[in-house]
Amino acid sequence: MKPVAVAAALLLLVASCSTSEPEGPPVELPPVGGKFDYQIGGVYQPDARVKIVVRDRGKLPVGDRYNVCYLNALQTQPDPMDGSLSWWKQNHGDLLVKKPDGEPVIDPEWDEGILDISTADKRKKILEIQKKWIEGCKTSRYQAIEADNLDSHMRAGGAFDINATKEFMKAFVKHAHGKGLAVAQKNGGELGDSGKKYIGFDFAITEDCQANDECKPYAEAFGDNHFQIEYTEEAFQKSCADRGGKGSIIRRDRNVVPYGHSDYVYEVCPAS
Repeated sequence: MKPVAVAAALLLLVASCSTSEPEGPPVELPPVGGKFDYQIGGVYQPDARVKIVVRDRGKLPVGDRYNVCYLNALQTQPDPMDGSLSWWKQNHGDLLVKKPDGEPVIDPEWDEGILDISTADKRKKILEIQKKWIEGCKTSRYQAIEADNLDSHMRAGGAFDINATKEFMKAFVKHAHGKGLAVAQKNGGELGDSGKKYIGFDFAITEDCQANDECKPYAEAFGDNHFQIEYTEEAFQKSCADRGGKGSIIRRDRNVVPYGHSDYVYEVCPAS
């Protein structure tokens, strides 16, 4: 073979070897600064000016909005559906973090079991279960997923650490991206910039970051793709003063009850 032909063949071989796997469909990000509503405690018709709506994966999205599908990625669901504590105990008890007496470790605040992502094998099995939930969000025409309880390692009694969370969520995000779904980092400020750079989260949804003085990591990692919920008037007003016009900030009642409930609270920062 002539030298020129050999060189051309080598270039073709190198190019074919370096070609990456085909990328999935493009993901759509929420509109920066768009007014949003957080409805995981009960659904209702959002205000006409709301651009982004978060709802539980068992609920239908709102037409003509950017819809985010809430999914409890690292703990059991409170609702009596697949994903509840009793469902996991009956069908996949080996994938729950257990106490020495064999009973599940429970998050005391929300009465939820904690999924055991301590090994690669368990992470794979849990993701296989959750893949149908991710795909259900896509089938329902959600544009994104909110993955909750990224801090479960703090309540797991030493069963796993934050590095296991990173590995599980990296695989979770990769699968969701392959379905054309963006994925929001829900809280988890302790991830620093690894939430975006290593795991691959596309934007952030946070609770009480102003109240807990921890908004900075999200601002540094996601810029204006940070959607903030505060539950106290003081923290909400401070956030509006500090970040008004630079992102979406709302105040909601702690149980995010639906409109019409006596405890319902929903405020947005005044226009700057």
